Amino acid sequence: MGDYVIETNQVTKAYGSFLALDRVSIHVKKGSIYGLVGDNGAGKSTLLKLLAGQSFATEGEIRILGRSGEKELEDVRKSIGCMVEQPGFFPNMTVEQTLKYYCIQKGVPDGRRAGEMMQLTGIAEKRKTKCAGLSMGQKQRLGLAIAMIGAPQILVLDEPINGLDPSGIVELRSLLLRLNQEKNITILLSSHILSELQQTADDYGFLSRGKLIEEISAKALREKCSNCIEIVIPDIEKYAALFEKAFPEETYKILPENVIRIDAPRQNAEDYSRLASENGLYITGMRTIQTSLEDYYMELRERGTGR
Repeated sequence: MGDYVIETNQVTKAYGSFLALDRVSIHVKKGSIYGLVGDNGAGKSTLLKLLAGQSFATEGEIRILGRSGEKELEDVRKSIGCMVEQPGFFPNMTVEQTLKYYCIQKGVPDGRRAGEMMQLTGIAEKRKTKCAGLSMGQKQRLGLAIAMIGAPQILVLDEPINGLDPSGIVELRSLLLRLNQEKNITILLSSHILSELQQTADDYGFLSRGKLIEEISAKALREKCSNCIEIVIPDIEKYAALFEKAFPEETYKILPENVIRIDAPRQNAEDYSRLASENGLYITGMRTIQTSLEDYYMELRERGTGR
């Protein structure tokens, strides 16, 4: 197991002939925030349901905190707080009644825990409000409060910022980072707002049509999404030879139509232009490109689905 608190090994979930998940293997490190990325229908919620014990895999193995098998997973899931898809509440119960109910259900004898979780998630002012009267964002906060009732080691959260306004997103991001950094809670969350994940996640898993198309660390992803410079130059072979000699630490690719792409450039654009002019070569075009996480995912998805 090593440092992984969640592992899936070739996990498949089939509904008849439809594969919601197709041999998915993810690895969530202890103390990390893992971002699960994918379009609607990619299989994110299905995977989280399997981890939460709300559904069962057709094939493959799930390991949580080093334990696997139906009985062991049933026991170890007491260490997990989950919020998958829409949080489920009793519409005529108040926020406070709901949290006290879950305290009893999870065997938490201290009645103060409900109040602490309301304060923690910013839902305390709605303690006497019936769940049916909550906004979507307030329901998300209550769902997180319920997930935290049992003081979990791991949080599994499906679209936790869904329905939150911009200030609510910032507050929730701050809360999740605090839970992760101060309480060492491992967090696995899915989100379609990739720019938000980019501010929290340590590792990513990209899902498309039920398949895991890439698993990558935030550091490696930042390197892939860093600036690049594309230079158009007619005598590209000669320029490439000069480039390698002048800038041996640079990473580059030769692309069609006499384009050389320099990834994460270490020099100024003027240095690349000067190299050409000093050797009698003429650059006909130059541009700087910054790849966003959204662009990276779209390119990855298209490669993964063979488009």
